[in-house]
Amino acid sequence: MEHHYYNPEDLKKFGSIAEWEGNLAKKFFDWYGDVFKEGDLTAREKSLIALAVAHTVQCPYCIDAYTQDSLEKGATEKAMMEAIHVAAAIRGGASLVHGVMMMNKAKKLSM
Repeated sequence: MEHHYYNPEDLKKFGSIAEWEGNLAKKFFDWYGDVFKEGDLTAREKSLIALAVAHTVQCPYCIDAYTQDSLEKGATEKAMMEAIHVAAAIRGGASLVHGVMMMNKAKKLSM
C-alpha cells in the first residue's frame, strides 16, 4: 500500500480541528463562512480566487476543494486555468522584483 503525506480523505476531517480548541475553531469557521458569502464579489469569483491562492500556497487540500467548488459554481476549466496563470504571474513577478534587492546589495558591495 502506497502512503502519501497528504491524504485526500483528511479534508473531510477539517472540522475536527475543533476537538482540541473549540473556541478558536468556531471563530475561524464563522469568519471563513462570512468571507465566502456573496458580496461585491460573487461566490464564483471568490472560489476562483481561492483556487488561485491554493496554488500559490501549494495546498493540495485547498486545490481539491476549490477545483470542485469552482466547477459547482459554474466556472469553466478555462477560467480556472486562467486564474492559476494569474496567480503564477504574480508569484513569479514577486520573486523577480526581489531581484532589485539583490542588485542594490551587489552594487553596494561592489563600491
